[in-house]
This record gives sequence, structure tokens and C-alpha cells, in this order.
Amino acid sequence: MMRVFRLCVALCAAVLIAGCAVNEENASDEQIRQVAYSHDGPPRLTLYTMVSNDTGAGAHTSLLINGSQRVAWDPAGSFRAESIVARGDVVYGMTPKMVDVYTRFHARETYHVIIQELDVSPEVAEIALRRAQAYGAVPQSQCALSTGRLLQGVPGFEDMPATYYPNKLMEAFAKKGPRTRELFEYDGDDKSKVLAAFNAERVAETRARRRAEAEAADE
Repeated sequence: MMRVFRLCVALCAAVLIAGCAVNEENASDEQIRQVAYSHDGPPRLTLYTMVSNDTGAGAHTSLLINGSQRVAWDPAGSFRAESIVARGDVVYGMTPKMVDVYTRFHARETYHVIIQELDVSPEVAEIALRRAQAYGAVPQSQCALSTGRLLQGVPGFEDMPATYYPNKLMEAFAKKGPRTRELFEYDGDDKSKVLAAFNAERVAETRARRRAEAEAADE
């Protein structure tokens, strides 16, 4: 009986540790300098929200910041590729190609990506960049919470909610007047079939099919 108790305690501890895991990548200053990318477009904050095609629930939040350089704030994220490096949850080297890869990386048959682009002043973009760099690594399941807290310290975004729910943060950001688009992919691992516009009929078909599969599995 005592062995069972100890096993349960060990399993609970493992779950808690996994839930609090953070990205431990710590690129050197030299590595960051080698990949740092400055984009000639307007200073901009782009909020990404990954949404389930089945339930409509938000699954992940991240922020692309175009200041003196362009980086992705990807809290507790897993996006890594050649030509980029990360320190904590800040991903450096976000060239146009890598931004495209990053967006497509999150879109798949089961999830789509809502992209909200908001042009800001150079000062605002730089404050957001510095806050992201100073924030540190984020535990799992706190992507929306940490992004909301990051934005709260940026002029004009003080009213952003500190919420665990990506959709609530997305709705608050929408009130700032961003340009919004949605990215859907309906294939599995093949990322070549991408639709860069909302297709309600296709999403409805996907949800209906997955519900039918789930019901059949329960029978």
C-alpha cells in the first residue's frame, strides 16, 4: 500500500514539473547578432491565436514584434528551425520566410491561425520588444497570460486582460483595430495546401467529420 502511495506521489510530482516546464534555450549575444533581422516594414505588433477547428477554443498565443529588429514572442512555444535562435521565449531571425514558416507551422487540419496585425509607433514597438526580451521563459499553459501581462506595460495596451484564455486576449486586441486574417490548412503533414482566407463551409465539413469519427469510436 505504501509503495502505491509513493508511486502516486511521484506521478503527481512529475505532472506538476511537466506543467511548469519552461524553454531553457539561451542563445549567446553572438548567436543572436548572427541571425538578428530588421524588417523595413512599419513598426507593428502581430498577435497570433491558434484556434481549434473542432471546438473553436484557443490553443496558443504568440506575438510577432517588429521594432528595431523583428522577433517572435512565443511563450512556451515549440517553433524552432534553421537560421533562428531563441533566448527563453524570444525567437530571433524572423525573416519574411521564417514568418511564413512560423504561421504555417501552427495551421493544420485541426487548428487554424487568426492573425491580427496592428501598426504602432516606433516607440511602442521598441517597448514591446524590450519587455519581451526581459520577460524570461514562460511555463506551459501561460502563453495568453504572459502575453497579456507583457502588453499591459506597453503604452496604449494597459487595458489588455491577464487571462489564461487565448480567445479572450484576441477579442481584447481586436478592439485596437488590427487588420485580421485567418489561415487554414486542411492537410496533415504536407504544408503545401494552404488557404489564406476563411472558408466556413470547409471548416464546418471538417468539424462534422471529426464529430462523426468521435461518435463512431464511442460506439
